[in-house]
Parts: sequence; C-alpha cells; structure tokens
Amino acid sequence: MPAGPLSRGLLPWLLTAAGGLAQAAALALPGNGRPLWWLQILSVALLARVLLAVPRTPRGGWRAAGLGWLFATCWLAGTFWWLFISMHTYGGLAAPLAALAVLGLAAFLGSYYAAACGCFWALAPARRALAAIVFAALWLLAELARGQWWTGFPWGAGGYAHVDGPLAVLARSVGVYGIGFAAAALAMALAQGRAADLRAARWWSGAALVLLAWAGLAWQREAAIGDAQRNAGAPLSLALLQGNIPQDEKFQAGSGVPQALAWYGEQLRAASAQLVVAPETAIPLLPSQLMPGYLEGIARRYGSGDQALLLGIPLGSLEEGYTNSVMGFAPGLGTPYRYDKHHLVPFGEFIPPLFKWFTEMMNIPLGDFARGAVGQPSLAFAGQRLAPNICYEDLFGEELAARFLDAAQAPTIMVNVSNIGWFGDSLAIDQHLAISRMRALEFERPMVRATNTGATAVIDHRGAVGYLLAPHTRGVLLGQVQGRAGAATPYAWWVGRLGLAPLWLGGLMVALLAWRRRIRRT
Repeated sequence: MPAGPLSRGLLPWLLTAAGGLAQAAALALPGNGRPLWWLQILSVALLARVLLAVPRTPRGGWRAAGLGWLFATCWLAGTFWWLFISMHTYGGLAAPLAALAVLGLAAFLGSYYAAACGCFWALAPARRALAAIVFAALWLLAELARGQWWTGFPWGAGGYAHVDGPLAVLARSVGVYGIGFAAAALAMALAQGRAADLRAARWWSGAALVLLAWAGLAWQREAAIGDAQRNAGAPLSLALLQGNIPQDEKFQAGSGVPQALAWYGEQLRAASAQLVVAPETAIPLLPSQLMPGYLEGIARRYGSGDQALLLGIPLGSLEEGYTNSVMGFAPGLGTPYRYDKHHLVPFGEFIPPLFKWFTEMMNIPLGDFARGAVGQPSLAFAGQRLAPNICYEDLFGEELAARFLDAAQAPTIMVNVSNIGWFGDSLAIDQHLAISRMRALEFERPMVRATNTGATAVIDHRGAVGYLLAPHTRGVLLGQVQGRAGAATPYAWWVGRLGLAPLWLGGLMVALLAWRRRIRRT
C-alpha cells in the first residue's frame, strides 16, 4: 500500500485507540447492556486497515506490534475497568495504585495481541484471502494465550459480542474462540476492500450473508424439530434469590452477615418452587460459624417433599483448606450435594506466587481458597441433572465441557451462582450475562443464574433470556426452565476430550505455513 495518512503521524495511533475502545463498547453498550456484533467486526477492521498501511521498513514490525498493543490495551482496559471498583472501593487500595493495576493488567494481556500483529506484518501473504486467514489465525492464538496462560483471563473475548449476531450459529461447533476467528477474518477482508473491488465485494458479501442466514435458519429448524425428543422431563419451576447485600457490608458481622442470614433464611422457608437457587456466598459464613440449627433446618426443609436447593456457601477449615462452594439439598439425598469451585480468581480467591505483598495491601476476605476438581458430578433431581458453576467459571467452556464426556451423566441444566457486587453498578453484570448466554449456545443447555446483584436470569438452550430480574434490587425471580438432553454438541464433544488443543494446532499450522511461504518468497 502506498504511503498515506494511515502510515505516518499520530492519526493511525488515534484511530487504533478509538478502535480498541469501540471493541470494548461492542461487548456491552452502556445504556442497554446488549452486545453489538457489527461494531466488534468494524473495530477490528479499523485495526486491520491501519496494520495494512504500516510501511515495509526495518522497524515496521515493531510499529505493527505497537499498534496491536495499543488496540488491545484500550479494548481490555475499557472492558474490565470495573476491577478498579473491587480494588479501590472494596479492597481499600489507593486509587492511583488501583488504576495502575488495571492498566498494567490490560497492558500485559495486550502483549499477546502485539505479538500477533507484529507477526502478521512479517508473514502476511499478498493474496487477500490468505492474508485474512493468517490474520485470523494469529488473532486466535492471542485470544487462546490470554484465555489459558497464567491461569487465564479471557473476559471480554471478541466472540462474546456475537451472541445475537449471524455468527452465533457457529457456537455449537467451534465455540467463542472459533467465532472470534471468523470475525477476525471478516474484519481483515473488510479492511482490504478498495473502490475498484466494490462490485466483487458486494457479490461476496451478499453470498456470505445468504450462507450465514441459511445456516442460522437450518440450525433453528433442527433445534425446533428436535425439541420433543431432546427435552429432558417436565419444566422445573424456579425461585432465584437475589439478596443485593451491599458488598462493603457483606462480610461484616454487625450488618451484612445478619442481614444475609435473615433474608435468605426467610426466602428459603417461604419458597414454593421446585428448584430454589441462592447465589455465591449467599451464606457468608462457614457452617461451623452459623448459629446452631440454621443449616440443619435448611437440610430438613429440603430433605423431604418435592423441592431442591442449591446454596452458595464457603466450606472447609483452616486445616483442610477453604472452598468456595455450592451445597445441594434434595429429597432422599442423604448427604448434602457439594460442588467446589475449580477455576479460582487470581488475587480474589487465591494468591499467585510472589504477589502476597499485593493482596496484603487490600482488605478482601477469604482470599486463598482450595480448588475443586474439573468435571464434578451434577445434582440429580426431578429427572434433571443440575450442574453448578461459580462466578467466572462460566468463562471456561473447555472446563465445563468435561461434564459432557459421559452422555448418560451430562448436565441437562447448568446453574451459575455469582456475586458481581465486587464491581458495583458497572457493565460487568451485562458482560457476564453475555458470557453465560454463549455457554448456553455452545452446549445447547439452559443456564440458570442466581446472583447477589445481577444478572439473575433464566437463559434457554438457544441463548435467549426468558426471565430477568432488575439488577441492584432485592427480590426473587420466579420462572421455569426446560432441561435438555440428547447428544452433545460438536463443540462439547471435541473440547471435552481435547480441550482447546485443536484450535491451538490450527492457528499454529496456519502461522507456520505462512512463515514457510514468506521464507520461500525471500
């Protein structure tokens, strides 16, 4: 590409920063919280356009890497800026340090995308279709690295913007990362368009849209036809509890703790729905710290009759270690069901090596939990298999997929219990709802959500929200959920057995072939 305004001066950097912020907005737009799939593609297309204009000079690769880093840092900081609230407002960390920590995390994670963009500049083939595939493969590798390395923090992956878009049809086959690959390829193809190519671009764009529409309609038709055969039992009536306990009081013995024990205790006694779900750490004390008879009364209440309860509560002791857990009570169960959170939050639920000094600067209780196992069994109740996950565990579809290896024991309903109160009145609630919707699309199982402050919701197996409680209110969401059984989706089948290795392998193979092609040309 000849030299132009996109290859010099501040303009490319300003456009790149704007593109990164647009990507953040695409994940959950302030005001309505809905993701915008088209804005996500356009934002990456803007970055791609700027990358294509980077001149072929000895320092061009570094410039491309810098542009990728700036885009990703703005995108990620604009996505999870609400970590500032947890560290400063509730953790007591000084505001400048909290802001620096958020920016530092975004900048560190942005280095993956810097590497992807620098490699693209070095490897990009002349043929546009191949260039789009190479760019998408490198982008995929960056997303995978962010999602898995250093315990993984994939919050805000670009694919989540597509839960309502035409690419959502791909979720059942390739998951959120595969959707991100497709979106990146489309973005690069869009960025490569020129005025002389408008006629061909219109033709190919029209053909692509027709194919996507056909695929989406075919998927919906197949799902509708299979409903009668794949529904698991009768629908369950639900009571999802949202205590809205203020986060700065939640673990305070003189305010939040008695408030939680009283309100949740009252709701658990009064509930008449078949399945009652209380959120993460709804009971903010260990069983040994509760007043005598409190937990025993709950066990008696749900140990007979026709109701079941999933209750968020910390378990364990100093000697055996603490766990962030869900206890389940159901008729005829005997010993209460137990699920222990596996994928813990760094700094909030475990202290990474060499970082104890950082957590000691914050006032966050119960900051070092033990891990549960991957693929823990579900709670069997009323012909359903209820599979809990806790808070941001639902970001890791490759771990949830382990429960689908045995078709006879695969979940019919997934249940997320969360406490996003750490992040105040922010878009974290809307972003997390989109994440749960993506998991429902990938596994074609409904997802029931009970949270402290939102989003308490019922999501069907197509990712649609059927019931939703207003956030930051105290109340009970009444609704029903239809469990789903039958064969696992293609995504659940391969990711449950192989993890994300096929995506890693595919991305690396494309990069290697592009490198070999570049070597031969030189």
